This record gives sequence, structure tokens and C-alpha cells, in this order.
Amino acid sequence: MHSDFFDSAVGAVRALTRSADSFDIIERDIILGERRGVLFYVNGLVNTEILEKLLEFWLSHHDDATLDADVFAARYVPYGEVTLKESSPAIAEEVLSGMVGLYLEGFSRWISIDIRSYPQRQTSEPEDDKVLRGSKDGFVETVIFNLALIRRRIRDRNLVTRAYRVGRESKTDVILCYMDGVADSTLVENLDRRIREIDLPSIRMNQQSIIEALYRKRWLNPFPKVKYTERPDVAAAVCMKGNIVILVDNSPSAILIPTSVFDLIEEADDYYFPPITGTYIRLARHLITLSSVILTPLWLLCLQNPNHVPAMFTFVLVTEPVNLPIFWQLILIEVGIDGLRLATMHTPNSMTSAIGIIGAIAFSQFGIDTGWFTTASVLYMAFVTIANNCQPNYELGYSLKYVRILLLTLTYLLNLVGFIIGLVVIFILLLTNRTLSGKSYLYPLIPLKPRELVRKLTRTRM
Repeated sequence: MHSDFFDSAVGAVRALTRSADSFDIIERDIILGERRGVLFYVNGLVNTEILEKLLEFWLSHHDDATLDADVFAARYVPYGEVTLKESSPAIAEEVLSGMVGLYLEGFSRWISIDIRSYPQRQTSEPEDDKVLRGSKDGFVETVIFNLALIRRRIRDRNLVTRAYRVGRESKTDVILCYMDGVADSTLVENLDRRIREIDLPSIRMNQQSIIEALYRKRWLNPFPKVKYTERPDVAAAVCMKGNIVILVDNSPSAILIPTSVFDLIEEADDYYFPPITGTYIRLARHLITLSSVILTPLWLLCLQNPNHVPAMFTFVLVTEPVNLPIFWQLILIEVGIDGLRLATMHTPNSMTSAIGIIGAIAFSQFGIDTGWFTTASVLYMAFVTIANNCQPNYELGYSLKYVRILLLTLTYLLNLVGFIIGLVVIFILLLTNRTLSGKSYLYPLIPLKPRELVRKLTRTRM
């Protein structure tokens, strides 16, 4: 009788926690005296040293087969935070919250032991995903800790984590994380199949190697295929919305699939402010991002057609001597800014600010004084550089640079016709850059979903 009840209770918790589907939910069988027992806990959320000491204590002292759960908890659990749970759903919720669930044959209730130890990044918040408000924790290089940070925010049994080992030599741990019943099941199975079929000697560059193996023959399009984040709150939020999160060991960021160009421009601060402020910030970011692409080509078009510039905008025309064609000035400044950025990246932190300031002054003022650049070309490129950094995605920033140079070149060579052709080419690149789900990269603009589009452009209530 006791055996049947034990198997039934354990089976119920096993089903509720889905321990068979998620490798980080541990089911540990034990024998104390003459009784069978089981432990359920989430790997990465439990202090394993305390758990080991508890097991040693139980194995060395417990030999009374007449005890019930209350007496056992009082006598054999020498730890402060212990509760008894009547039902399987209650203990399953405790386990998913980071508790240890203990059950012994003959007991009528589960014992919940709080020995949680949440992982926390020892350094400051991620440099690429800073927020003014909100949590300051970030992913680290250990995949189990990163998964625990997501588990801490989603205490639901439908959060499923699938583990893989990719690379014949490196055997890198890769985790597929999603909400069952919310995520697209077809996409989940598609990703599952693709990850299992990856045949590489090693995952040398972590996430980039994984993404290039998933997206074969799609790399002529410069726009990012996925979104990255180093913030566990962002990963948890998109996971609950139905997206899929991929974690790779030795990488302090998560891959978010599927994504669109509107997702790439979003950032966490949009949701940490009231709706009206978040909406203004989001709309401003979209407008500035668009301006970073078309401003300098449009200015070049005006200079090539001064007679068609309206009188109120004649101030954009260059009146000072031009020793080098404006087109080549803009291209040189584009390259020079990248050189300055690379220099600051490889400069010790104590000298980064000085190098940036000195480099910018020397690059701009001395360039103007010597006749290489005009004041207007430096001004417009300064705005473009600032605008390019207003959106949070590093890969998208370089994509915008590439299409801006393409638009500049076509405008320089073909004038107005080239400007129009460049805009069409950019639109085609955006339209044809599809995600693994097959969803349009411009969704919900194409296909048009008015309600979803409003949600992407504005910050609605949670």
C-alpha cells in the first residue's frame, strides 16, 4: 500500500515538474533505513554543500521506520526553513522556485527545504545592455547559472529546457529554452532537429558558430538573423511571449529566436519607464535609427542638385571651399570613426576616454583646418555616429553602416535614380531576411498587423 502511494506521489511531482523533459530538474533516489525516498530540486538554484551535509546526516542517523513527516522534519532536518506540503502541485511549485522537495515512503506529506543559492554575477551589469532602472544582474559564462537566472524569473512547469552537446571535439553544452504551449511547436522541433544535425569538429566561436550552422547560405544579407541579450530579465520576458532562447556554454549572452527588425531596436528600458515615457523613447529611437541611414545620402543628393533644394533648406548647401569630393569625405570619415572605435576598444580602460576625446578632436578639427573635410561633413557624420549608437544592437549598427554606404555610393554614381534604387535595395534586403520560423523580418509591418504594429512602435501597458 505504502509503495503504491509513494510511486503515485512521486509520479505526480515528476509530471508536474517535467523532470524527464528538463535536464536541470534533478530527481535523486535515496534509501534511508528501510524506506525509499526521493529528492527533487533545480540544479543551479540549490546550495549543494548544504544538501550534501543533509544527506550525510540522514544516512548516518535515520533508522526509525515509524516516523511520520512532521517528526522527521523536526528531528532529522537541522535547517531553519522547512515546511510541509500536502499536495503534489504545491511541492512542484516549491521545487520550481528553487526549494528541495523530499518525500519518503510512508509519509503523507512532502517536506520542502529552502537551501536556495541563486547565482549572481560578480562583476557589474552587462556593458551592452545597461538600463537606468531594473535588475542589474547579467549572464555569466556558465550555462547552468544562466539557466538558473531564467528559472528564478519563470516559476512555471511549462518552462522546458532541452540539453545538447554540439561539436565532435569540444562537446559544447547548448540549451534550448522555451515555454511549452506558448512557443511555436513547429519552430521548436525545427530547431531541435537542426541542432542535432550540426556536424562540426568544435564550437570555436560559441554562439556565432551555432548561428552560422543553423543559418546556412543566408549570409549575403547583412542584417542580423537573431537578437542577443546579456540580460536574464529580457530572456525571460521574450520566452514568456513565445520566443525561444538558446544558451551556449562559455558565452555570457543568450540567442533570441525568432526576431524582427523591430525587436532588434527594442531595449529593456522601454519597459522600466511609464508607458508614455517608454513610448516617446521608443519612437525617438526608431526615428533616429532611420535618420542614421538616410541623412548623409540625402544631404549628398541635395549637394548634387542644388537647384532643386527649397529656399528654406539652402543652409544645407556647402559654401566653403571643397578640396575633396563630399562623397569621399563621408567615406573617409566612416572608416576613420571605425578606426577610432577599434582603438578605444583595445586601449586600457584608464586611457579610453582620453584616446576617444583626443582622437575625435584631432580627426575633426585638424581635418577641417587642413582642408580634407568641410565643417558640414564632420557635423553630419557626428550625428550619424551618435544616431547609430542610439539603438542597442551592435550587429544592427554595422548593418546600418553597410546599407548607408551602399546608398551613398548609388546616390553618388546615379544621382536621384541611385538614391531611389538604394532605398529599394534596402527594403528588399529587409523583406528577404527571414527568420527560421519563416516569419517576415518586417513583421508586423509586412504582413500588416495593425494592433501588433502599434505594440511594437509604442509602449503599451503590461
